Amino acid sequence: MALLPGHLTPLLQQQLTRLSTWMPFAKAAALLASFTHTQISAASAQRLTESIGLAYEAVQLAEVEQIEQAWPEVPAGPDKLVLSLDGAFVPLVHGEWAEVKTLVVGEVGVPKIVDEQQLASTHTHSYFSRLAEAEQFQRLTFGELYRRRVETVEQVAVVSDGAEWIQGYIDFHTPTATRILDFPHAAQRICQIGEAVLGAEHANLRAWQRQQLHHLKHDSPSAVLDSLRSFATAHDSVPLVAENLAYLEKREAHMQYPSFQAAGWPIGSGMVESANKLVVEARLKGAGMHWSRASVNPLLALRNAVCNHRWAEAWQQSEAHIRRCGIGRREVQSRSAAADEQPNTPAVPTPTLPISEPPDSILSRKPKADHPWRKKNSATKAAMAQAAHRART
Repeated sequence: MALLPGHLTPLLQQQLTRLSTWMPFAKAAALLASFTHTQISAASAQRLTESIGLAYEAVQLAEVEQIEQAWPEVPAGPDKLVLSLDGAFVPLVHGEWAEVKTLVVGEVGVPKIVDEQQLASTHTHSYFSRLAEAEQFQRLTFGELYRRRVETVEQVAVVSDGAEWIQGYIDFHTPTATRILDFPHAAQRICQIGEAVLGAEHANLRAWQRQQLHHLKHDSPSAVLDSLRSFATAHDSVPLVAENLAYLEKREAHMQYPSFQAAGWPIGSGMVESANKLVVEARLKGAGMHWSRASVNPLLALRNAVCNHRWAEAWQQSEAHIRRCGIGRREVQSRSAAADEQPNTPAVPTPTLPISEPPDSILSRKPKADHPWRKKNSATKAAMAQAAHRART
């Protein structure tokens, strides 16, 4: 009869899971009841949703392992892709917070002229989000990067806030990419220097800031940095001034905004900041919500599926995985104001999904020397070998 474990039909399970991916579990259960006259508790809706999310995590991990084993040929990609990465914090139980990392991949459109300024547009965005350490995250994104054909794209740029873990990600996956420091982040640092030197209430502060930012966007960053050093000479011992100057000097190569704009690249990381709100915070950061660590990634996997417009594919793959391996459940510890109405509903504990380093036999199976995975990503393969060696020793 092609039934899945549980007392709901596969269609009802899919409908409830999809609703729960968009809204709190209690609201999803109530909406399902209003549509189908099927009664189910919020806790049961949560357990089902996390079980499906766990299955989809397993499917995506299997894709990563398949790539590591076969290094498959990558079809030709678009002319230009832009990547952007950032983190967003979500509330955990016991008052903790944890950073969810998100990768956004988009195609670059024809620049538009807005208010006499050239603005690069992006489209066809896709998302990958996980609560994971940096090295684990960069491994888990192999599947999304392969799907978007990053390896065969002629021009790739990465726009970010300049965080060190993001630089490591670029070194691992796309070491030849154009690195762009998000312009608002650079602007914020410059404005803070002006406030520290002139004072927040100084009459000329705003004019000075506008002038510096205009030069940064349209002229050489080296001239702006020289000007800042002279401007802040008497205040270079102030921690805020010294820190911001060091931050900007370290990223001078990533602030070549005139040439970036001339090449048609965006200079702002708005695509990933929007993703933080759309993919992560809209579902996991609601009023009264607190999540266990084990509950975050199953829901993120499903959020990626719906926001990437791949729900049908994700459900089909997850359903097939459950038929092969059975359904798994994590201990349900997350809660919302609605779920708290049924605090005594028992949870079903199961082990967490393991994320392992690739075995030696996988690392030894390299693609040909002229293969795109090898040609563009020799740094990637070396980093993976080093990670495996550290794990063994």
